[in-house]
Amino acid sequence: MVLGALPAAVRVYEVSPRDGLQNETAIISTAQKAALIERLVASGLRDIEVTSFVRPRWIPQLADAAELVALLPQLPDVNYWGLVPNVVGLERALQSGMRGVGTVLSASETHNKKNLNRTVRESLAGLEELIPVAKDEGMRVRAYISTVFGCPYEGHVAPEATLALAERLLAAGCDELVLGDTVGMANPVQVEQIISMLVDRGIAIDALAVHFHDTRGTALANALVALQCGITTFDASVAGLGGCPYAPGAAGNLASEDLVQMFEAMGVRTGVHLDRLADAGVYAEEVLGRELAGRYHQFHAGSVRRAVRSHTA
Repeated sequence: MVLGALPAAVRVYEVSPRDGLQNETAIISTAQKAALIERLVASGLRDIEVTSFVRPRWIPQLADAAELVALLPQLPDVNYWGLVPNVVGLERALQSGMRGVGTVLSASETHNKKNLNRTVRESLAGLEELIPVAKDEGMRVRAYISTVFGCPYEGHVAPEATLALAERLLAAGCDELVLGDTVGMANPVQVEQIISMLVDRGIAIDALAVHFHDTRGTALANALVALQCGITTFDASVAGLGGCPYAPGAAGNLASEDLVQMFEAMGVRTGVHLDRLADAGVYAEEVLGRELAGRYHQFHAGSVRRAVRSHTA
């Protein structure tokens, strides 16, 4: 079998400072978060989701959103993003100087209630008010649709549910739809079927991004199929950090190093310096005080540890 024509380049959207750290039990200092983000920027990443403007009591790990954003280096080619749950969160993001925001709702009713304490209909109505406000302020908006490929509570999620939400969110003005595999239930055939259905129904492939978790070890396989379908924006998290606090069994995100290594080896440009990215993963591991799951990360971290032992012997 021969791979079809692949995109020449892709965009890696880094989520570790937000989706990665929000699931940690430890509270990471603002200075340490800023240091991690600086290392991610130094690797060549140009789109980084740095925090979430939710109520601090909901996710205490991200309660320092405004303080963190104030510490970040402002570079003309680097885009920082923040997740906003509602108009109040959007106002906080605007006050912090954010120029890009993400919104979220689920394709499954039960997960949406667990995650957002609202029905899908209520969440959608809120986003149809929020997105135009953000656009009027000159912001870019990505709209996450969670549990597209399966729900930890309901199991199968009808693809038509995703289609209906996608059409409404695009009509509201969002710039990008992110198809979320919230608990790593997706398989490559399913990925191809859902992306093809959306495109066949008139949604531009350039308006779609994917967000895979590696709970069942299929994230890279799913990313490859998405690439073959024409997707060019991939969410990932350094060293595989992350999960979902409202989704049982949601292990880490697709590791950024694994994604970059695979794409670059295939001749698909990412614009990311792999060793610098891997060094950021080592820093994250040091800050958290535990080993992280990314495959390339483990290889690189092991090499670093061996070099340190050799130097100190």
